[in-house]
Amino acid sequence: MICWINPFTGLAGDMLLAALIDAGAPLDQVRATVASTGLTGWELTAGRVTDHGLAALHVDVRVTDTAHERRGAEVLELVSRATPPPVAALAVAAVTAMTEAEGRLHRASPAEVHLHELGGHDTVVDIVGTAAALHVLGVTEVVCAPVPLGHGRVRAAHGILPCPAPATLALLAGAIVTGTDIPGETVTPTAAALLKAMGTRYGPPPLMTLGPTGYGAGTRCLQDRANVASVTLGKPVLPGGVSEEPVIVLETNLDDVTGELLGHTIDQALSAGALDAWVTPAVMKKGRPAHVLHVLATHDTERDLRELVLAETGTLGVRRTGATRTAVPRHFETVDIDGHPVRIKHGPHGAKPEYEDVAAAARLLGVPLKAVAARALHLTATAPAHRCPFAEDHHHDH
Repeated sequence: MICWINPFTGLAGDMLLAALIDAGAPLDQVRATVASTGLTGWELTAGRVTDHGLAALHVDVRVTDTAHERRGAEVLELVSRATPPPVAALAVAAVTAMTEAEGRLHRASPAEVHLHELGGHDTVVDIVGTAAALHVLGVTEVVCAPVPLGHGRVRAAHGILPCPAPATLALLAGAIVTGTDIPGETVTPTAAALLKAMGTRYGPPPLMTLGPTGYGAGTRCLQDRANVASVTLGKPVLPGGVSEEPVIVLETNLDDVTGELLGHTIDQALSAGALDAWVTPAVMKKGRPAHVLHVLATHDTERDLRELVLAETGTLGVRRTGATRTAVPRHFETVDIDGHPVRIKHGPHGAKPEYEDVAAAARLLGVPLKAVAARALHLTATAPAHRCPFAEDHHHDH
């Protein structure tokens, strides 16, 4: 999944986090991931706001702990505990970028440098929360429009500093930036560190199939414009209309279920939104014959499908593996077999009649299934067809 960031008036960590949640990242999962670090004394809330007529999401970190600053090593230790590991890796990369930038500026070791404004709970929540949101949304590539830099002065722990702050400029090295007439801080060091850690490219939206857009509101009120940043998600499009999307493969080993139960579970999974579901034979410990149930899910359907597999099979665990699905263009047409419609799925390398339609026509006509399939393929090659308006099959991963 591609994430394109449009920092309309600038970017802060909480704005990016809010925009990702608004685009579909579940708030509960973000909270759970932050909690996995062991950080205490905080509460993350989200609420709708309207700024200059534009609806957006605003997140707020309420802190009851007294720690306002930490050494670099302490923050790194906190974020490294986040689960799953990809979230921790991104969070560690962002904090490492911050500590190295601050260390160079203050001529101190990155581990020992004191993170004043950047060492509080809100920084940890923004960084780990953003990493969690990117992970659950399946983002694999981040692109950002040119970052607007404000002007003037900002008050920090070391006194009054020029805008942009030195740490922000150090973290944005290599980024594409532009000036803005907005005075003050428009990009925070936390946001700059996240942009660096995400391996962000800069420019217009890349070629992609457009998905949801989320809007994250900042805390600052501007007189003439909405103080928001947006993120737009999209699936990458390859030459020839081929697309790629992140998927999840759910698997479980089963040695105590019947074939009927396996078939029922596959049917239930497909009805519940699985991209595909299948079974492979296996031999488990002590030579026991078994089956491995595989369910192909999206990030949106993963949780429901996992619960379905657990409930239907009684298994005690389900494995999760991330993968990328490459989908070629496909379309449907419908042919008439003696008054019975049969849909045919076309891809760039062949065509195949839909089994359910062929079976229904064969049963009603009293002829062999393979005869109906052959007639359908002959008709699709020789006669005008009615093409289905839906370009993709959302039920099977064939």
